[in-house]
Amino acid sequence: MKGLILSGGKGTRLRPLTYTSAKQLVPIANKPVLFFCIESVVAAGITEIGIVVGDTRDEIRAAVGDGSAFGARVTYIEQDQPRGLAHAVLIAEEFLGDDPFVMYLGDNLIAGGITGLVEEFQQLGPAAEILLASVENPQQFGVAELTEEGVVRRLVEKPKEPKSNLALVGVYMFSKEIFESVKRIRPSARGELEITDAIQDLIDRGLTVHPHQVKGWWKDTGKLDDMLEANRIMLDNIHDNGRSNWPEDVRVEGRVEIGEGVELVDSLIRGPVVIGAGARIENAFVGPYTSIGAGCSLKRCEVENSIILSNCQIRDIPLRIDGSLIGRNARIVKTDFKPKAYRFMLGDNSEVGIT
Repeated sequence: MKGLILSGGKGTRLRPLTYTSAKQLVPIANKPVLFFCIESVVAAGITEIGIVVGDTRDEIRAAVGDGSAFGARVTYIEQDQPRGLAHAVLIAEEFLGDDPFVMYLGDNLIAGGITGLVEEFQQLGPAAEILLASVENPQQFGVAELTEEGVVRRLVEKPKEPKSNLALVGVYMFSKEIFESVKRIRPSARGELEITDAIQDLIDRGLTVHPHQVKGWWKDTGKLDDMLEANRIMLDNIHDNGRSNWPEDVRVEGRVEIGEGVELVDSLIRGPVVIGAGARIENAFVGPYTSIGAGCSLKRCEVENSIILSNCQIRDIPLRIDGSLIGRNARIVKTDFKPKAYRFMLGDNSEVGIT
C-alpha cells in the first residue's frame, strides 16, 4: 500500500496562527500534528508516502524533507487551490498508480494509530474502508447513514438535517476503483470535489464500502478547543525523562519531559508538561497539560492547559493563563507606562479574554 497525506488547506479556524504557519505544523506536545500522521502511516508498514501541499508547501517541505527521518520516501504533490478531498485523490493518481492506499488528513489524530485498520482493509479487500465516529455536531462533517445490518447506504457532506450522527473520520482506505469515481462526480455547491460523493459513487456502482466505527478518541485539530484536547491526550502518554537534580527552590511533580538546556529557577512544574530545549522558567508555575516550545522565557507568571510555541516571552502577568494557544515569538508582558492601559497588537481573527 501507499500513503496519501493531505497537508494543504488554509486553516481558517486557527487564524491568526495559520496566517503565518501551516495548520498541520502547529505542535501537539511539542510535535507537529503532521509528524504524528506520518509516524502512524509508517508504523502501519507504509513507507511510500505522497503529501498533497498548497500555499504552505515550502514550510511543509522544510519540516518533512524527503521523509528519511521518518523511515519513509516522500513525494510532494502540489494542489493549486483547495478543491476538495476527491480532487486531492485525482491529482495523486500518477503517484498512487494501481496500488491500494490510505488517505490521511494531516490535521487529524486517531487513538492507537492505523495499523489494525490497514490490516483489516487488506484482509477484507473492499473498494473502500471508511472510519466513522459518533459526534454531537454531525452537520459539520461528512455523515454516513447505515442500514440496520450495518451496511453503508448513503453519504452526505455537511447535511443541514443529518439523519445520522456518524461522522467520517479523516482516515480513508481505497482501492484503485476510487479513481473512476472521482472522475465521475461533479463539484458540489461549494465548488469542491467531495470525497463523500466519490464514495457514494462506489456504493452506487455496487462496490463494497466497509464501515469501521472508531471506539477510541479521534481529533480533528482544526479548532482551538480540539487542539487543546489533543494536547492533553498526548501529554497523558509522555514519559518522565528522569531528571531530578534541580535546585532546592524548584519542585517538579508528575510526568514532565524537559528538553536540553532548560533552566528552572524558583518554580513549580506540575505535569504532565513538556518543556522544549533552551527554555527558561523563573519564579513561575507551569500547570498540567501545558506544552512550552523551545527557547521560551516565562517569568513571574502562571500557565496551565495551554500550548505555547517556540521563543515566546511571558512576564509579570498577575492572573493565570489557561486554555490558550500562543504563537511563535509572541510577547505577553506587563508594562509600567503611563497612563495605565491594555496594549495589544493582534492579527485578524484574534481572540483575547480579559478578566
